[in-house]
Amino acid sequence: MSAALQIELAQPVDTSGLRRVFGAFPSGVVSVCTLVDGEPVGMVFSSFTSVSLDPPLVSVCAAHSSETWPTLRRATRLGVSVLGVSHADAARKLSSRQGDRFADLEIESSEDGALFLSGAPAWLDCTVETELHGGDHDVVLLRVERMATSSDTEPLVFHGSRFHRLDALVSPTRG
Repeated sequence: MSAALQIELAQPVDTSGLRRVFGAFPSGVVSVCTLVDGEPVGMVFSSFTSVSLDPPLVSVCAAHSSETWPTLRRATRLGVSVLGVSHADAARKLSSRQGDRFADLEIESSEDGALFLSGAPAWLDCTVETELHGGDHDVVLLRVERMATSSDTEPLVFHGSRFHRLDALVSPTRG
């Protein structure tokens, strides 16, 4: 039997310590965008995950302090773009609280007003299924209505408060 590890666990009493713990888990990055009154509206989430195949559901977590989510939630359709490594600047721009978030971004729209970033690894055309209160965020379940993928595009990863690219582990060759 191996010796027990001695890990000192602390109470999650301060948000900066908890943020560091959450930052130790790498995640993908998505944009959620739409047209509202003819104007593009969007934001970035690193709290994106698949939820269900039947019905097709994904989720994002929107902070109660968000000024963008209340506008997005009213839209008929939301365009979710899984961001690729070439989208790091777009992710920063869409996360900004100042300036035109869509300046110089290549976007495409559906007939229902969902907006998608060009060159993404995957796109999901969604409707809001429900929102669940979860602390200082709402867990938003999105129903996938339509989708597409691009297998030749590498995803963008968020880890340790920075953007990264995936690097495949090299398997040892057998001789």
